[in-house]
Amino acid sequence: VKLNKPAIQYNANKETLVTFTAWCNSHLRKAGTQIENIEEDFRDGLKLMLLLEVISGERLAKPERGKMRVHKISNVNKALDFIASKGVKLVSIGAEEIVDGNAKMTLGMIWTIILRFAIQDISVEETSAKEGLLLWCQRKTAPYKNVNIQNFHISWKDGLGFCALIHRHRPELIDYGKLRKDDPMTNLNTAFDVAEKYLDIPKMLDAEDIVGTARPDEKAIMTYVSSFYHAFSGAQKAETAANRICKVLAVNQENEQLMEDYEKLASDLLEWIRRTIPWLENRMPENTMQAMQQKLEDFRDYRRLHKPPKVQEKCQLEINFNTLQTKLRLSNRPAFMPSEGKMVSDINNAWGNLEGAEKGYEEWLLNEIRRLERLDHLAEKFRQKAAIHEAWTEGKEDMLQKRDYETASLSEIKALLKKHEAFESDLAAHQDRVEQIAAIAQELNELDYYDSPSVNARCQRICDQWDALGALTQKRSEALQRTEKLLETIDQLYLEFAKRAAPFNNWMEGAMEDLQDTFIVHTIEEIQGLSTAHEQFKATLPEADKERLAILGIHNEIAKIVQTYHVNIAGTNPYTTINPQEINAKWDKVRQLVPQRDQALIEEHARQQNNERLRRQFANQANVIGPWIQTKMEEIGRISIEMHGTLEDQLTHLRQYEKSIVNYKPKIDQLEGDHQLIQEALIFDNKHTNYTMEHIRVGWEQLLTTIARTINEIENQILTRDAKGISQEQLNEFRASFNHFDRRTGIMDPEDFKTCLISMGYNLGENEFSRIMSIVDPNRMGLVTFQAFIDFMSRETADTDTADQVMASFKVLAGDKNYILADELRRELPPDQAEYCIARMAPYTGPDGVPGALDYMSFSTALYGESDL
Repeated sequence: VKLNKPAIQYNANKETLVTFTAWCNSHLRKAGTQIENIEEDFRDGLKLMLLLEVISGERLAKPERGKMRVHKISNVNKALDFIASKGVKLVSIGAEEIVDGNAKMTLGMIWTIILRFAIQDISVEETSAKEGLLLWCQRKTAPYKNVNIQNFHISWKDGLGFCALIHRHRPELIDYGKLRKDDPMTNLNTAFDVAEKYLDIPKMLDAEDIVGTARPDEKAIMTYVSSFYHAFSGAQKAETAANRICKVLAVNQENEQLMEDYEKLASDLLEWIRRTIPWLENRMPENTMQAMQQKLEDFRDYRRLHKPPKVQEKCQLEINFNTLQTKLRLSNRPAFMPSEGKMVSDINNAWGNLEGAEKGYEEWLLNEIRRLERLDHLAEKFRQKAAIHEAWTEGKEDMLQKRDYETASLSEIKALLKKHEAFESDLAAHQDRVEQIAAIAQELNELDYYDSPSVNARCQRICDQWDALGALTQKRSEALQRTEKLLETIDQLYLEFAKRAAPFNNWMEGAMEDLQDTFIVHTIEEIQGLSTAHEQFKATLPEADKERLAILGIHNEIAKIVQTYHVNIAGTNPYTTINPQEINAKWDKVRQLVPQRDQALIEEHARQQNNERLRRQFANQANVIGPWIQTKMEEIGRISIEMHGTLEDQLTHLRQYEKSIVNYKPKIDQLEGDHQLIQEALIFDNKHTNYTMEHIRVGWEQLLTTIARTINEIENQILTRDAKGISQEQLNEFRASFNHFDRRTGIMDPEDFKTCLISMGYNLGENEFSRIMSIVDPNRMGLVTFQAFIDFMSRETADTDTADQVMASFKVLAGDKNYILADELRRELPPDQAEYCIARMAPYTGPDGVPGALDYMSFSTALYGESDL
């Protein structure tokens, strides 16, 4: 206590004299003496020295027994020197004034002694002695109505403050409910009498003086109240013990809530994965392109809408798990072990299975769409070729089965023979078409076309009919050949017309079929190939036109001969059913189909150019985003190692960095949009980039997860620092030491770790180092992470609450008993924490127990030995 002004600058009144005298006698009577007049009885220094010995518990220098003034001054000086040795600076107080009976100086000295030995040691939440004593009074009287302690004078005039202090600690001594604020005399006298009778606190104040004074003396009130504080010091220990228990219980309650939250989030996420994987593993194909396109759209919705929130939940789950483990380590609790199947590794394994199924599902969808596209094209091609062939074969069996040659003339026989030869030529020309039809049907079967039965049936009918036609043709040919010798040479011009018209007609039919044939291409090169082939076909048209004109010239020559020689010919050309009109009609059809084919190729070329633009558009972005993600991943790796400044500065920097990464998300979304356009255009390859959308998605998710984990590590370091009382300088020193030896990899091997510890002053033997390694590397992976290093150094440099400390705190609340009662817990702890303990404490089974006694010892141990209370 430092007094910058003399402690006697006030006029002593009756209230002060009575209080100070009573306070001195409360201590002197322990030595078997007392004082009557405070101004006179300390003048020789003997009782003053005795007072100091009693209140300090120490021995002073031997007093002078003489009666002379010099002896008295010597004794008072010994007392003043002892006071000064306790760190009290006495200003303007000399031994001569005390010996001469200076009342103001004497009272000032007594007040100095009271401040030093009765008040100074009172400290609540590191406040000054006066503020600490006032805060203690406010806390103890807070629950009592009509009590509002704001100072050490008028707040005590009604006496309720004194009664509240007594009732709070000894409720059986005062019936507080019967006290009235308008009866201060009764209240004050009740408090003073009870304090003197039951608490051994002498009556230092007079109720009439307090009631009759506008502003009671502050020093007198402080002196008297300090006696209550010391009388209830045991209760103060109980309050300290209760605070410690509340702190431990709060940690347990918070940890239990975090465990419940983790379990629920893990269960929900695993259930979602369990429901989703079968959907992704379902490879039951649809029969139509529309149905498969709907499956693809559903998969895109999953990727775009349903999966991203689950990615965030998975990242948050890992962060919550790490934060919980950090809090458990900081409070000396066992590590949290989730329910079976809900470890972070289980979540990661399930997530890996999900992504494996997802990747396979996307590949299967695209392959199925390609297959259905191919099937639709082949089925249409089969129907076209089958229809053309069936149209050609219509009536052929009846024609081959005619026996007209039996009654025909020689010329008619020859005509029939030539006609049959032309048919055989035509039949041979159709052999390729039949083989093509069979080949297409076979391919449809191999590709599992849903309507394969009808295709097979139609193909079988065509093949059976083709075999029948072959047999009939052979049979008719043999019949005609047997009669050939009987026939005259038929008109060579008709024969030549038939021979040239048939292949030309077949060529035109093939050309029309090719010109109308649908096509599927995936690249510009493929469409350019088709365009080149079409240009080559168009180059043959002039030559074909010459052939057409030559064939028509034969027909014209026949007509000229008939007209010139008046040949009587009944019917049409007997060797062929093809006529000039049909040739011209088909030729016109070919000429009509050529520009249509030109237009189709032009449109397809434009589509492929657009596809190429989409490829380049996607590639240009992907080739920027892919390296950007990789660069950011590397930067985060460096940031987590090279951070400087306070942890809060690092956390702010990382969150700003995270914000800059999140702001990049629109570019990812834009790339997703381009990727969807590519998929809708059925583009399946891209030679302009090595990055696929899957690569970008995985990299982006890893980037978000990595920055979130890095931020979580800093937050855990802040938790570690605050919980352990580690200074920022110590954390910076730990980080600098780690960075020096980890070789920029984020981990240390055992040799580097050992060198690091030696550099920090550890004297390591093999056994000690093995013990430390079992702490920082419990799984024996042969590496030490930065978090494990920080946790170890934190335990080495800070104190924490232990089970023994908590048990000792409960023992204080229990009054040194081996058990505690529910009422005692409710009286000392906040309601929620009191009920928390009562619900979890087992009944006490010891021999000295009483009904309702609770076992706080096993409960204290369980707080640190079980994580699932």
